Amino acid sequence: MARASTRPTSRDVAEAAGVSQAAVSLVLGEKWRGRVSAATAERVREAARTLGYRPNLAARNLRLGRTRTVLLVVPALTTEFFAGVYTGAARVAAAHGFGVVLYPSPEGIGPARDPFASAQAALDGVLASSMAADALTAIRGDQLPLVMLDSDPDGSLGAATVNLDITDGVRQVAEHLLGLGHRRFLHLAADVASWTFEIRARELASRVGAVPGTTVRTAPAPISIEGARAAAEAALSAPGPRPTAIVCDDDKLAAGAYKAARRLGLRIPDDISVTGLDDLALATAIDPELTTVRLDAELFGERGMQALLAVLEGRAPARGDIPVELVVRGSTAPPAVA
Repeated sequence: MARASTRPTSRDVAEAAGVSQAAVSLVLGEKWRGRVSAATAERVREAARTLGYRPNLAARNLRLGRTRTVLLVVPALTTEFFAGVYTGAARVAAAHGFGVVLYPSPEGIGPARDPFASAQAALDGVLASSMAADALTAIRGDQLPLVMLDSDPDGSLGAATVNLDITDGVRQVAEHLLGLGHRRFLHLAADVASWTFEIRARELASRVGAVPGTTVRTAPAPISIEGARAAAEAALSAPGPRPTAIVCDDDKLAAGAYKAARRLGLRIPDDISVTGLDDLALATAIDPELTTVRLDAELFGERGMQALLAVLEGRAPARGDIPVELVVRGSTAPPAVA
């Protein structure tokens, strides 16, 4: 009767699986490889599932000196993209008994304070966007196991980097617009010092510059709809031939470009084409719907957390950028005849 009302223990799992308690600890702690067979590991997991066994993480953490907590540092929570990154990261973390603390680093001013009295004592590792890299020094996150998202793999602070294939996304945008016949481009560029935005500018200039008779004008803009509107309106009103296509670093900037075009009496896509990058909900809320590059934020977060878990376990993380996809909608068309 006592057994029926008590929480199952590792001893119960060991008895059910016909193994020692040490073997149960190895399997459920994901340290069994090379010590017990795969068949034994599966038997232990099946016994734990059947009994409804859950390890006492608090006691285990006291023994190991680990909190099984990871910090996810993002630049801001102003779009659903980083919410998606968190969702994917937290899903993988939970499956491995880890929790994720989300820490937004306010854009341009850095974190107000260290969210922990000692980050090194409170955390097992850090997953950080390159757009929030300045926050790492303030919270001493660069002294912990670290995986960088959207970061230069050759100059990263982290033990590993996980990237979306932004270069290919910009290539797809450029080829789409060039294929429609556009030759005069306005790059509405995010006014943020970050590797991911440098890559976008470099790839766009390279792809467009390879075609004779093309021009690219750059207009930096803060990542806000009104900031983008002001920057696009000024650029479209400047002297000289007007661009026929606006390439925006993200969908929020594209929404600002829409407002600028309408203020100037320009129709999208008849007078000017617009593209974005992200495929946020915003992309299908505006009219016409936005041609943009779809980034899988949740997969990005999953891959980032998988890489960090590999680093924590001394394994080599998976390599290769995450594919992206151009989604063609109503905001792009051939340029009007000059």
